[in-house]
Amino acid sequence: MYERRRSRVARAVLAYLLNFPDAQDTIGGIAEWWLLHQNINSHPAILQGALNELVARGFLLQHKGKDSKVHYRLNRRKRPPVDQ
Repeated sequence: MYERRRSRVARAVLAYLLNFPDAQDTIGGIAEWWLLHQNINSHPAILQGALNELVARGFLLQHKGKDSKVHYRLNRRKRPPVDQ
């Protein structure tokens, strides 16, 4: 069940980024803006797992911002498949 939820959240993150490819945000911003934009409410651990998976697969890039928080954005060099 966790895997299914994590996969659903990962797909929602990618779907948002395909519509807004210049977007980047922290886990809090992703939960509040990207997922709620799609009417998805996710537990923070599930969202973090989805983000970790997308980074590991090369779809997302992460960097520490000036605010010392980790920010995520689309890796334009590795475009995800549409059915991801």
